[in-house]
Amino acid sequence: MSSKKFARESAVIMTEMVLPNDTNTLNNLMGGKLMHWMDVVAAIAAQKHSNSIVVTASADNISFQEPIALGNVVTLKAQVTRAFNSSMEVFIEVTAEDIPANKKVMTNRAFFTFVAVNQDNKPSRIPDLVPETPEEIENFEGALRRRQLRLVLAKRMKPEDAVELKSIFNLQ
Repeated sequence: MSSKKFARESAVIMTEMVLPNDTNTLNNLMGGKLMHWMDVVAAIAAQKHSNSIVVTASADNISFQEPIALGNVVTLKAQVTRAFNSSMEVFIEVTAEDIPANKKVMTNRAFFTFVAVNQDNKPSRIPDLVPETPEEIENFEGALRRRQLRLVLAKRMKPEDAVELKSIFNLQ
């Protein structure tokens, strides 16, 4: 396995159409269905980066900015933003398109974390990630802060040990 991979190598685009069985009583896409699609596209990106089986470790703050209507075409884009030892952060962006009305809107963004596992279901080492574009570099640099925040909130890291978080708040 290569010790480094470019962020672009993990890019995945998934497209779905909102059908009646996917909607709530307001004829909008159910949030749980969207979260399922987000988990699937992010897992594929994580697998492409790690060349491994992956499991979802966390999903950050998924907010629903715009409803997605029956008949809309939903495009989910995912890409690994940073790799750690066995875990990786994946950014997902969701857009909904009303093709007859020629209207496209960004509806959701989120970061998911995945862990690569071996055949024994134990965490396995993954390649480092190399960002290239300004957006990839920005996401890469912010990933360590987001990781520390997740660990502090999960009580797996003491707040005083979250060095990256302290730096953004100018704490000593």
